[in-house]
Amino acid sequence: MPVPQFLLELLQMLLNLALPAAFCSLAAAGVSLRHEGGTNFHVNGRVGKWVLWTVVFLTLPQLLSWIAAQGITVPTGSGAVSTSWLASMQVVFTNFVNEIVVAKLVPVLAAYFVLKACLDGAAGENPLASIIAALFLMSLSATVQLMQGWNDGGQYATTDMLSSLWNYIVGQIMPAVAGLACVGAVINFVRHRPWTRLVFAAISFLSVSGLLILFQAMAA
Repeated sequence: MPVPQFLLELLQMLLNLALPAAFCSLAAAGVSLRHEGGTNFHVNGRVGKWVLWTVVFLTLPQLLSWIAAQGITVPTGSGAVSTSWLASMQVVFTNFVNEIVVAKLVPVLAAYFVLKACLDGAAGENPLASIIAALFLMSLSATVQLMQGWNDGGQYATTDMLSSLWNYIVGQIMPAVAGLACVGAVINFVRHRPWTRLVFAAISFLSVSGLLILFQAMAA
């Protein structure tokens, strides 16, 4: 029995809304990052879950193609939404995400976290958590574009994107964090505060890939 045309167009509309949904989930990850401390994240916490959903949304067609390759019948979209009210719903939601959430709401949230960082510093607390969350939100569009560039279009695009994200964090972000840890160690040394923890943290940040290889060798 053929799939009704209405269901095919509904599926196509949902596929077309995957990118706006990825923007929303990544924005939620930025807000959750501040909630979890900014400089750290919880295992099975909300940041990881929202980032995972972002990857799933960005690789949804490839994920469906993998399911279809396992012998499960997966209806494919028609390529266009011809039903007027479905098409209008798609346009409205896409415009809402692009013109309100990404263009207006996310910068306001980033500004709020900048204000929170100032208040944290004035209260004698560490402002780094709020600063990291603000930077994360301000780079939302660039992050989505970067993740889209990791999509090779294959059936394993979801796991490949997660691997690319891991490599980017280890190869690009961790060295910068290690440099900041060294700066913090120097500042603490000058101010006669504990600094050895930051030095060891910098070394560990630079050795993440090596530690992973070591653990894999130990588990083999």
